Amino acid sequence: MKRKFKISIITNLIIFAVVFSVLAVTVIPQSYEPISANGEIKAIYNGDRSKPNVSLMFNVYENTSVVNAIMQELDKRNLKATFFVGGCWADDNGDMLNLLVKNGHEIANHGYFHKDHKKLSYDDNLEEIRLTGAIVKALCGETPTLFAPPSGSFSQNTLSSANKLGYKVIMWSKDTIDWRDSDVKLIVKRATNNVTNGDLILMHPKEHSLKALPQILDYFEKIGLKQVKVSQNIGAYQDLGENNDV
Repeated sequence: MKRKFKISIITNLIIFAVVFSVLAVTVIPQSYEPISANGEIKAIYNGDRSKPNVSLMFNVYENTSVVNAIMQELDKRNLKATFFVGGCWADDNGDMLNLLVKNGHEIANHGYFHKDHKKLSYDDNLEEIRLTGAIVKALCGETPTLFAPPSGSFSQNTLSSANKLGYKVIMWSKDTIDWRDSDVKLIVKRATNNVTNGDLILMHPKEHSLKALPQILDYFEKIGLKQVKVSQNIGAYQDLGENNDV
Protein backbone atom coordinates (compact mmCIF):
# COMPACT_ATOMS: atom_id res chain seq x y z
CA MET A 1 0.00 0.00 0.00
CA LYS A 2 1.44 3.37 -0.98
CA ARG A 3 1.55 6.02 1.67
CA LYS A 4 0.81 9.65 0.90
CA PHE A 5 2.86 12.13 2.91
CA LYS A 6 2.49 15.87 3.04
CA ILE A 7 5.19 18.28 4.01
CA SER A 8 3.78 20.94 6.29
CA ILE A 9 4.89 24.51 6.86
CA ILE A 10 6.94 23.53 9.90
CA THR A 11 8.74 20.89 7.83
CA ASN A 12 9.65 23.48 5.20
CA LEU A 13 11.01 25.75 7.90
CA ILE A 14 13.03 22.93 9.39
CA ILE A 15 14.36 21.91 5.98
CA PHE A 16 15.54 25.49 5.49
CA ALA A 17 17.19 25.43 8.90
CA VAL A 18 18.92 22.13 8.14
CA VAL A 19 20.22 23.39 4.79
CA PHE A 20 21.44 26.55 6.46
CA SER A 21 23.20 24.53 9.15
CA VAL A 22 25.02 22.53 6.48
CA LEU A 23 26.28 25.72 4.88
CA ALA A 24 27.33 27.11 8.23
CA VAL A 25 30.06 25.67 10.42
CA THR A 26 28.31 22.99 12.47
CA VAL A 27 29.90 21.24 15.41
CA ILE A 28 28.98 17.55 15.30
CA PRO A 29 30.24 14.85 17.68
CA GLN A 30 33.17 13.01 16.09
CA SER A 31 32.78 9.67 17.81
CA TYR A 32 29.97 7.76 19.48
CA GLU A 33 29.58 4.24 20.80
CA PRO A 34 29.09 1.57 19.70
CA ILE A 35 32.50 1.15 18.12
CA SER A 36 34.29 -2.17 18.03
CA ALA A 37 37.87 -2.75 19.12
CA ASN A 38 39.18 -2.04 15.62
CA GLY A 39 37.15 1.16 15.32
CA GLU A 40 34.36 -0.26 13.14
CA ILE A 41 30.92 1.19 13.84
CA LYS A 42 28.23 -1.46 14.34
CA ALA A 43 24.54 -1.76 15.17
CA ILE A 44 23.14 -2.90 18.51
CA TYR A 45 20.91 -5.99 18.51
CA ASN A 46 20.23 -6.40 22.23
CA GLY A 47 20.76 -4.85 25.63
CA ASP A 48 22.63 -5.98 28.71
CA ARG A 49 22.14 -9.73 29.07
CA SER A 50 23.14 -9.58 32.75
CA LYS A 51 20.17 -7.45 33.82
CA PRO A 52 16.48 -8.52 33.92
CA ASN A 53 15.28 -5.83 31.52
CA VAL A 54 13.40 -6.11 28.25
CA SER A 55 12.28 -3.43 25.78
CA LEU A 56 9.30 -3.20 23.48
CA MET A 57 10.24 -0.82 20.69
CA PHE A 58 7.44 0.65 18.58
CA ASN A 59 8.16 1.86 15.04
CA VAL A 60 5.61 4.57 14.26
CA TYR A 61 4.44 5.89 10.91
CA GLU A 62 0.68 5.50 11.34
CA ASN A 63 -2.31 4.82 13.58
CA THR A 64 -1.96 7.66 16.07
CA SER A 65 -5.03 6.52 18.01
CA VAL A 66 -3.37 3.13 18.55
CA VAL A 67 -0.14 4.84 19.62
CA ASN A 68 -2.20 6.69 22.22
CA ALA A 69 -3.85 3.47 23.43
CA ILE A 70 -0.47 1.72 23.70
CA MET A 71 0.81 4.63 25.75
CA GLN A 72 -2.22 4.42 28.05
CA GLU A 73 -1.70 0.69 28.63
CA LEU A 74 1.93 1.31 29.55
CA ASP A 75 1.07 4.32 31.72
CA LYS A 76 -1.46 2.49 33.85
CA ARG A 77 1.30 -0.02 34.68
CA ASN A 78 3.86 2.76 35.24
CA LEU A 79 6.04 1.36 32.45
CA LYS A 80 8.01 3.29 29.83
CA ALA A 81 8.80 2.32 26.25
CA THR A 82 10.64 3.69 23.23
CA PHE A 83 8.79 5.01 20.18
CA PHE A 84 10.89 5.23 17.00
CA VAL A 85 8.97 7.86 15.06
CA GLY A 86 8.95 8.62 11.36
CA GLY A 87 9.56 12.29 10.65
CA CYS A 88 6.50 12.65 8.40
CA TRP A 89 4.32 11.16 11.17
CA ALA A 90 5.86 13.35 13.86
CA ASP A 91 5.35 16.43 11.71
CA ASP A 92 1.59 15.76 11.61
CA ASN A 93 1.26 14.55 15.22
CA GLY A 94 3.04 17.05 17.43
CA ASP A 95 0.40 16.78 20.16
CA MET A 96 0.86 13.01 20.43
CA LEU A 97 4.62 13.42 20.37
CA ASN A 98 4.48 15.87 23.26
CA LEU A 99 2.12 13.62 25.20
CA LEU A 100 4.54 10.70 24.89
CA VAL A 101 7.35 12.89 26.20
CA LYS A 102 5.21 14.33 28.98
CA ASN A 103 4.37 10.81 30.15
CA GLY A 104 8.02 9.81 30.28
CA HIS A 105 8.39 7.71 27.15
CA GLU A 106 11.45 7.79 24.93
CA ILE A 107 11.35 9.29 21.45
CA ALA A 108 13.78 7.86 18.91
CA ASN A 109 14.42 8.34 15.20
CA HIS A 110 13.01 6.15 12.41
CA GLY A 111 13.90 8.28 9.39
CA TYR A 112 11.60 10.69 7.59
CA PHE A 113 10.00 8.82 4.68
CA HIS A 114 10.54 5.12 5.61
CA LYS A 115 13.17 4.70 2.89
CA ASP A 116 15.48 1.74 2.37
CA HIS A 117 18.58 3.14 4.05
CA LYS A 118 20.78 0.37 2.66
CA LYS A 119 20.23 1.84 -0.79
CA LEU A 120 20.85 5.45 0.25
CA SER A 121 24.13 7.30 -0.13
CA TYR A 122 25.94 8.67 2.91
CA ASP A 123 24.49 12.13 2.29
CA ASP A 124 20.94 10.84 1.79
CA ASN A 125 21.18 8.78 4.99
CA LEU A 126 22.40 11.91 6.74
CA GLU A 127 19.46 13.95 5.43
CA GLU A 128 16.78 11.41 6.43
CA ILE A 129 18.14 11.05 9.97
CA ARG A 130 19.06 14.68 10.54
CA LEU A 131 15.70 16.05 9.35
CA THR A 132 13.69 13.71 11.58
CA GLY A 133 15.83 14.60 14.58
CA ALA A 134 15.37 18.30 13.86
CA ILE A 135 11.59 17.93 13.61
CA VAL A 136 11.39 16.01 16.90
CA LYS A 137 13.55 18.64 18.59
CA ALA A 138 11.42 21.47 17.22
CA LEU A 139 8.10 19.87 18.17
CA CYS A 140 8.77 18.47 21.63
CA GLY A 141 12.21 19.63 22.71
CA GLU A 142 13.73 16.13 22.77
CA THR A 143 16.99 15.29 21.05
CA PRO A 144 16.87 11.65 19.87
CA THR A 145 20.04 9.58 20.21
CA LEU A 146 18.77 6.24 18.87
CA PHE A 147 18.03 5.44 15.23
CA ALA A 148 16.21 2.35 13.93
CA PRO A 149 16.54 1.92 10.14
CA PRO A 150 13.18 1.17 8.48
CA SER A 151 12.72 -2.54 7.80
CA GLY A 152 16.08 -3.12 9.49
CA SER A 153 17.84 -2.28 6.24
CA PHE A 154 21.14 -0.44 6.60
CA SER A 155 24.65 -0.17 5.22
CA GLN A 156 27.98 1.21 6.35
CA ASN A 157 26.79 4.57 5.00
CA THR A 158 23.87 4.37 7.45
CA LEU A 159 26.13 3.51 10.37
CA SER A 160 28.61 6.24 9.50
CA SER A 161 26.02 8.97 9.00
CA ALA A 162 24.17 8.02 12.19
CA ASN A 163 27.45 8.05 14.09
CA LYS A 164 28.29 11.46 12.65
CA LEU A 165 25.01 12.82 14.04
CA GLY A 166 25.49 11.21 17.45
CA TYR A 167 23.10 8.27 17.03
CA LYS A 168 23.38 4.62 17.98
CA VAL A 169 21.83 2.33 15.37
CA ILE A 170 19.32 -0.02 16.99
CA MET A 171 18.14 -3.34 15.58
CA TRP A 172 16.23 -6.05 17.47
CA SER A 173 16.63 -9.51 18.94
CA LYS A 174 12.95 -10.47 18.54
CA ASP A 175 10.50 -9.44 15.84
CA THR A 176 6.74 -9.85 16.29
CA ILE A 177 6.22 -9.27 12.53
CA ASP A 178 2.95 -7.59 13.49
CA TRP A 179 3.03 -5.42 10.37
CA ARG A 180 2.28 -8.58 8.39
CA ASP A 181 0.49 -10.98 10.74
CA SER A 182 -2.62 -10.03 12.69
CA ASP A 183 -2.97 -13.15 14.85
CA VAL A 184 -2.87 -11.90 18.45
CA LYS A 185 -1.73 -15.25 19.86
CA LEU A 186 1.10 -15.42 17.34
CA ILE A 187 2.27 -11.92 18.23
CA VAL A 188 2.25 -12.77 21.94
CA LYS A 189 4.22 -15.94 21.23
CA ARG A 190 6.84 -14.14 19.16
CA ALA A 191 7.30 -11.50 21.85
CA THR A 192 7.52 -13.93 24.76
CA ASN A 193 8.94 -17.23 23.50
CA ASN A 194 12.35 -17.74 25.16
CA VAL A 195 12.43 -14.03 26.04
CA THR A 196 15.42 -13.21 28.20
CA ASN A 197 17.49 -10.40 29.71
CA GLY A 198 18.31 -7.60 27.30
CA ASP A 199 15.90 -8.51 24.52
CA LEU A 200 14.80 -5.73 22.16
CA ILE A 201 11.38 -6.63 20.75
CA LEU A 202 10.07 -4.95 17.62
CA MET A 203 6.39 -3.96 17.38
CA HIS A 204 4.18 -1.51 15.49
CA PRO A 205 1.01 0.42 16.41
CA LYS A 206 -1.50 -2.08 15.03
CA GLU A 207 -4.88 -2.90 16.56
CA HIS A 208 -3.91 -6.55 16.99
CA SER A 209 -0.63 -5.55 18.63
CA LEU A 210 -2.56 -3.40 21.08
CA LYS A 211 -4.71 -6.42 21.94
CA ALA A 212 -1.58 -8.52 22.48
CA LEU A 213 0.17 -5.92 24.63
CA PRO A 214 -1.47 -6.68 28.03
CA GLN A 215 -0.67 -10.39 27.68
CA ILE A 216 2.93 -9.61 26.75
CA LEU A 217 3.41 -7.26 29.68
CA ASP A 218 1.74 -9.70 32.07
CA TYR A 219 4.15 -12.41 30.95
CA PHE A 220 7.19 -10.19 31.45
CA GLU A 221 6.04 -9.43 34.98
CA LYS A 222 5.33 -13.10 35.69
CA ILE A 223 8.88 -14.21 34.83
CA GLY A 224 10.58 -11.24 36.48
CA LEU A 225 11.50 -9.12 33.47
CA LYS A 226 10.97 -5.36 33.59
CA GLN A 227 9.82 -3.42 30.53
CA VAL A 228 12.19 -0.43 30.13
CA LYS A 229 13.20 2.14 27.53
CA VAL A 230 15.78 1.01 24.98
CA SER A 231 18.38 3.49 26.23
CA GLN A 232 18.05 2.04 29.73
CA ASN A 233 18.29 -1.51 28.40
CA ILE A 234 21.47 -0.98 26.40
CA GLY A 235 23.03 1.43 28.92
CA ALA A 236 26.79 1.48 28.58
CA TYR A 237 26.71 -2.13 27.43
CA GLN A 238 27.63 -2.83 23.83
CA ASP A 239 27.23 -6.35 22.48
CA LEU A 240 28.37 -5.85 18.93
CA GLY A 241 27.86 -8.40 16.23
CA GLU A 242 26.00 -9.32 13.09
CA ASN A 243 23.07 -10.70 15.04
CA ASN A 244 22.81 -11.52 18.73
CA ASP A 245 19.40 -13.20 18.68
CA VAL A 246 19.05 -16.17 21.02
